[in-house]
Amino acid sequence: MRALILLLLLVIILSAAGAATLVYRRTMEPFKGYQSAEQFVDIMQGSSTRTIGRQLIDAGVVRNDLTFRAALWRTGQARELKAGEYRFDSPMTPVAVIEKIARGDVYVRRLTFPEGLTIPEMARIFEAQGFGPAQTFVDAAKDISLIANLDREAGDLEGYLFPETYMLPRRASAERLVALMVERFTEVFTPELQRAAAARDLTVRQAVTLASIVEKETGQPSERPIVAAVYRNRLQIGMGLQCDPTVIYALQRAGRYKGNLTRDDLSFDSPYNTYRYAGLPPGPIAAPGRASLEAAVRPADVGYLYFVSRNDGSHVFARTLAEHNANVREFQVLYFRQRR
Repeated sequence: MRALILLLLLVIILSAAGAATLVYRRTMEPFKGYQSAEQFVDIMQGSSTRTIGRQLIDAGVVRNDLTFRAALWRTGQARELKAGEYRFDSPMTPVAVIEKIARGDVYVRRLTFPEGLTIPEMARIFEAQGFGPAQTFVDAAKDISLIANLDREAGDLEGYLFPETYMLPRRASAERLVALMVERFTEVFTPELQRAAAARDLTVRQAVTLASIVEKETGQPSERPIVAAVYRNRLQIGMGLQCDPTVIYALQRAGRYKGNLTRDDLSFDSPYNTYRYAGLPPGPIAAPGRASLEAAVRPADVGYLYFVSRNDGSHVFARTLAEHNANVREFQVLYFRQRR
């Protein structure tokens, strides 16, 4: 009888050991139990390991609870699992799944806004990248409370949505994105830059407006402080800015821009038309990047009042109208005449 009991115990022990070995081995076996090309698992903040395991099993990412528990034990990361949405698109071992969640390797999508865009232009990118209707972005960009501590005159967030690449959850809302963009603007337009603006008698709104004009006028980093100086010099002597991008912005707001600026357009009646109205326009005309913000509050120490395109992305600058007219003749009149 004793021998039989010992034999049964041995069988039980060997069976348990075999089962344990099988489960342990499966923690390192790739598994994919879902049929689609990809599977998402959204782990909520505060979820228990039991809840997370059930989510992974239901999603077909992990085979069963026993394997999940074994992987937790093997990695020792049960207390390190992080909330967020995770994307799975290929067979993974349970251990790799646990490690992915412990790293917080959540799924994000890149959304890039180049410098110099308006709110409607950003909204179209938002929609084109599949984040939602453009109108939701436009509506979110009306939340002026986000910038009230810096600009109490703002009617929307034009100029304050900082242009760069954002890493967003799959279902990021327009409101959340806009808040992130304003937050990023306040990080870039530092108190130091704000003090530099104040030292030149510019409010935050005026500084950002000037920066937006600089952004639209040149894409050459080395030219930004010089372009800012040109407009700063004009403002100081009461000379009209006569800036084409401000007219284009006025026409866009009125739904009248056709893609080309005509001579008649320069007489369009709008406070944004700097050919008709002296001084800065009422607000920003686009989203300036860091370099343009810095140029606006720290312009170059030059006496230029004019500039004209060289037709290669750069500009030639002049101090007097006579010099400017000569440059216009060389780089515009004769240049295009020779190309006919």
